[in-house]
Amino acid sequence: MTRAADIDPEAVEVLIADDQELVRGGLRRILRRRDGFRISECADGDEVLPAVAAHSPDIVLMDLRMKRVGGIEATRMLRARAPEPPVLVLTTFDDDQLLSGALRAGAAGFLLKDSPAEDLIRAVRTVAAGGAWLDPAVTGRVLSTYRSAAAAAASPTAAVELTSREREVLVLIGRGRANSEIAHALGISEVTVKSHVGHIFGKLGVRDRAAAIVYAFDHGVVSPGQSRV
Repeated sequence: MTRAADIDPEAVEVLIADDQELVRGGLRRILRRRDGFRISECADGDEVLPAVAAHSPDIVLMDLRMKRVGGIEATRMLRARAPEPPVLVLTTFDDDQLLSGALRAGAAGFLLKDSPAEDLIRAVRTVAAGGAWLDPAVTGRVLSTYRSAAAAAASPTAAVELTSREREVLVLIGRGRANSEIAHALGISEVTVKSHVGHIFGKLGVRDRAAAIVYAFDHGVVSPGQSRV
């Protein structure tokens, strides 16, 4: 039984959704309680919603390929609820279609399972704080696939005009920064940042940070090599 004194209110609550016990065990060894993480688990995509309701995680670390319900569908079901924790996709498969599908479903980013432990820790903290994380090993290809699907579904839109401040905010969104980090970098309040982000999303016609990052890459606001600088 966990004593109240053992509970760190600042710890990041992580829900791991993966159908392989060995993988979940490895993630538990990296995301340790003493380093500021609390872990809950589920073993398939159809268990994600009940686990979120039970544990109220700050982030869901989602496998893409699970036996009953895959990570893309689980992410889509989770995004249909409000409020919902952000999803970081973690997979051994550098399958561009799967990863771009996860972004379209609403994932805040993706990381390959063979990434260094330090990258996993940084990615989890970044996404839990409201930022985005796109693994540089496959970002270019995945964004290309994402753009192709988005272009096929989209109708023509007028040119987007952002204010100078909105463009500054978009640059930092493109670098994966959370709202608190943007506020600190620009010397403005987090409430003001949220207002700018809402205006940017409205002008771009996007619903989430991943789509805004794609726009930023496509229009030269940032380049993949500048992400998370």
